[in-house]
Amino acid sequence: MENRYFKVEDSLFDITENYPETLNVLLAQGFSQIAEESKRKTFGKSITLKVAATIKQISLTSLEELLIEAIEQAHNNADKESVKGNITGDKDIRIEGLLPCPVRLPLVEKLDAFLESFKENSGYEVETSLQAASMGLDNIKDYVRSAKDSSQLSDIFLSAGFDLFFETDLMGKFMKQDVFKDFADYNKYNKDFENDYLSLRDPKGYYSTIAAVPAVFLVNKDELKGREIPHTWQDVLKPEFENSISLPVSDFDLFNAMLLHIQKEYGDDGVVSLGCNLLRSMHPAEMVKSERSKMEKPAVTIMPYFFTKMVKPGSSMIAVWPKDGAIISPIFMLTKRNKKDIIKPIADVFMSKEIGELLSHQGLFPSVHPDVDNNLPAENKFMWVGWDYIYNNDIGALIEHCETLFNNAIK
Repeated sequence: MENRYFKVEDSLFDITENYPETLNVLLAQGFSQIAEESKRKTFGKSITLKVAATIKQISLTSLEELLIEAIEQAHNNADKESVKGNITGDKDIRIEGLLPCPVRLPLVEKLDAFLESFKENSGYEVETSLQAASMGLDNIKDYVRSAKDSSQLSDIFLSAGFDLFFETDLMGKFMKQDVFKDFADYNKYNKDFENDYLSLRDPKGYYSTIAAVPAVFLVNKDELKGREIPHTWQDVLKPEFENSISLPVSDFDLFNAMLLHIQKEYGDDGVVSLGCNLLRSMHPAEMVKSERSKMEKPAVTIMPYFFTKMVKPGSSMIAVWPKDGAIISPIFMLTKRNKKDIIKPIADVFMSKEIGELLSHQGLFPSVHPDVDNNLPAENKFMWVGWDYIYNNDIGALIEHCETLFNNAIK
């Protein structure tokens, strides 16, 4: 990920002075010395980000990406008031959605470079609003819900998760009107996502998928206290893990995907068990550093695969890929059928091998492109609810049902 904001040799003081929004990130990593301004000016000036990562035994790359994410989110706060405000509708093509934070900047850079030549060659002007996933979908959902017809929608949408694209009062109503079509040219998806046990390709040809966000376990061996290391989703639902699991509840895309998969595989009782076993909701970065925290520690944290990169060798934390498959939150793309002639070249960029490798290799979001090596062992499988489940259920109502079960279990 290209960093336009600071150097790893910059002091903590300089970084927080130039970007105050990074202060909370560093505090969350355990740098309590910089909480007070006076100490920030002394201790903070004496230590660089590179040295800070070494002291805390965390990945410098991951820490850098978390700081960039905080800066990007702060820069986009004005947009959060109305994401629709970014899409004025006066351009020929409109693109919007959310991108995973670890790969958003390099992906947008590659898109912008392509769009420059695209405009010169085609004459079409393109308007984009691709926010960091941490910004949330609320504003996009509000305007999609209020759209009277498909002409008021953007031409390309991207996002991970289920609620925007599958809720009946959001994109669901436009699916019934045959508005969107998958433009993928490759005949098969990557073998990781099209094999004898799952197929991520939409059989009806409406949704495109470009990659997936896998959820895996991070186990703190010191907190197991005689319990066996969990290796399956059924293991983490066992009563012995009551009040012992940390979940990314605030990561709505991945959390909702987890609820749907657990409900499908283990029914309502599985969702209730997950709620009973919750210790706390934590940001993945907090999960990694909880090993060093004085607070009550989770024995198991469930997190995006990307954040396992932050775990240092020799740590009491070990990453476990579930034997029954990492639950996935696919990164979906919707493209308008009636604009295929002019938007397909842009859709091809998102579905290209180059973007696939960026997502897979930099973000650890495995790509569906058939020519991308996701660098996953053959035994690392995925858990996928399946298209039959999606098309035969009201996904929005199911998410709401699961959230109610989960929240009541916590209470």
